[in-house]
Parts: sequence; C-alpha cells; structure tokens
Amino acid sequence: MAFLGMTMRLERKGKIIFISLLAWLLLAAVPLPARAERIKDIAQFQGMTENQVVGYGLAVGLDGSGDTGNATMEAIANVLERMGLTVSPSDIRAKDTAAVMVTATLPPFPKAGMKIDVTVSALADAKNLQGGTLLLTPLHGPDGTIYALAQGPISIGGFVGGGGGTSVTKNHPTAGRVPQGGIIQKTLPFTLGNGRTIKLFLDDPDFSTAWGIAQRINRDFGPGCATAPDPASVEVNIPAIYAGNIVDFVSLIGGMDVATDTPASVVINERTGTVIIGQNVSISPCAIAHGNLTIEIKTRYGVSQPAPFGPKGSQTVVVPKTTVNVHEQKARLMETSGSSLGQVVSALNALGVTPRDLIAILQALKAAGALHATLKII
Repeated sequence: MAFLGMTMRLERKGKIIFISLLAWLLLAAVPLPARAERIKDIAQFQGMTENQVVGYGLAVGLDGSGDTGNATMEAIANVLERMGLTVSPSDIRAKDTAAVMVTATLPPFPKAGMKIDVTVSALADAKNLQGGTLLLTPLHGPDGTIYALAQGPISIGGFVGGGGGTSVTKNHPTAGRVPQGGIIQKTLPFTLGNGRTIKLFLDDPDFSTAWGIAQRINRDFGPGCATAPDPASVEVNIPAIYAGNIVDFVSLIGGMDVATDTPASVVINERTGTVIIGQNVSISPCAIAHGNLTIEIKTRYGVSQPAPFGPKGSQTVVVPKTTVNVHEQKARLMETSGSSLGQVVSALNALGVTPRDLIAILQALKAAGALHATLKII
C-alpha cells in the first residue's frame, strides 16, 4: 500500500511538471504585444503645423573676425543712416561686424509676444561669431510679412583660441543661436478641423498603426467614429457633445495608448559613419568575407653635398627617397545570421570591423537579399 501511494504521488507530480512545462511552452509561443505609444507622440492633428521665417541681419562686437567685403560695409552704412548718421560705405573699415542670415521656426498656434530661439549663420567671409551680438532683425515669412523680430547675444557653443599659426577650434564658430532672442509680432490664423471632422497625420506612415489608431478611437467613442483612408492619416468625426469644445476631444484622443508597428529598417549616415539598426531587422544565414587593403607611402628627403674642394659650380642637391608598402589583411569567411536584434548585433560584432566597413557589409547584405530590412542612407 505504501508503494502504491508513493507511485500515485510520483505520477501526480509528473503530471504537474508536464502541465507546467506545457503552459510555459504555450506562453513562449505567444508573440509579445507591440509597444504602446500615446497617439500624440506618433501623430499630429491637422492644423498643428510649424512655419519658418528668415531675415538678414548684422552681428557686431566681433574681435576682428568679421567680414571684409563691400556688401557688409554698405549694410552698416544703411543701419547708421536709419539712425540719423550718414556715412559713406567706402569710409567704413569694420572687421568687428559680420553679415548673417537669421532663421527661426514658429511653433504651432503662435501668439504675439511669445519668444522663440533663432539661429544665426555667417553669410560672407567672417571667421568667427564668438562674442557677437545680433542687431534687431525682422524675420519674414514666404509672403514677405514680418512675423517676428530677433536680437541678442550669439552663443556658438564653442570657442576659437590661439594665434600666430597655432589655433584650436571647438564646434562650428561661424554659426550660433540666440536663445529666446526672437519675439513673435503677429498671431497666425489656424483652423483645428472643419467643425465636423479632424484628421490625424502619422509621423511614420504605416497601415497597421493607422488601423490601430482608428480601432482605439472607435472603442471609446463608438463604431464608425474614426476611419483610416490611407497609412498616413486617420479621419475622426467629432461627436456632437464635443462640437463646441474640440480641445477636450483632441486632448482625450492624444492621451490614448496605441500599439505601434514599425517596419524593419537600417539607417546609415555615411558622413559620420553612424549605423542605426531597428528592432525588427533580421539576417538570413550567410557567409561574409571582408578584408582591408592598406597602402603606405613614405617620402624621405636626403641631402647630397659636394665634396670639400670639389669642382667649381658644385651645388647641394635634395634627393627624395620614396618607399611604398602594401598591406592586405587575410579575409576569412564568417557565418552570420540572426532573427532578433540581439542576435544581429552579436553576429555583426563578431566580424570585428569598423563602422565604415560595417556600412559596406550591410549594403552588400542588402544586395544579396540576406538583410531583411529597408536600407536608408542619409
């Protein structure tokens, strides 16, 4: 009887282990849900657009690193004339002034009196805008209307130092910003929807994401409230109870969580050697061979002098000696594959290549059909 009881307990325990293992396998087989994002973080409402403005101005107070051209001198003369002082451009020698282009972006729904940041960029041959001050500059829109005024000290976020042929430079000294240096002068009209419907424009068009946004809105406000006519937009009907208060309706929609689905992509910046690999990127099993060719050229200059008491007219001759060395690394095949981001990163790291070489490898993988992602080169 004791043996029979022990057998039944072992059998029961085995069933529990089997059921637990089966449940774990079933959970592992279920795909993980897509990441949820707020609608206002992945889409913009119709009417929430930015506007760009531009102006021509002068930066003064430079330490001798300004412009030397006649156009800047004429601009200085015009500024002085508006202040009641008449000066000929030919009489001006101002190396502490530079002609600059001033650009800014007006936020959605701009109001008169709001402050914005402006960007200042040298237009002529100024070497450095460090320590400069932007004079009052009107900023125009495409229609020629003045929408903002800009003025203030310029911050280049770096410095230039040294002299006498030796100098050090940090960041880009011929472009800077004036934080909160622009003041909006005119309120732009805007329309948030047409009173009956409002549209959402996705930052990254995708069929699944657009459909998910429409379904999420319909879940809270009823079937047929939202439709997705294309992967880039979602059209929403404004309920009657929010007809006079569209701000509340937009606020509710913007705070909703939606599961997003982004396509697999690899972004490459060849100028900086930057490579960004998306989460859904995968690589089919393949073999990669990559080697480097290095050519080193050295030139040494030797001096041949005439012997003492040599023939008259003998001269010292500089004789160059050039040495060329070629080094080519032996390439070996590396098996590479991966179905998840971690596996892809591990496989590429195993190659032990530089970012520049990695760009060439990714392009070759895409050409061979082994890289399952959209390759974007910026």
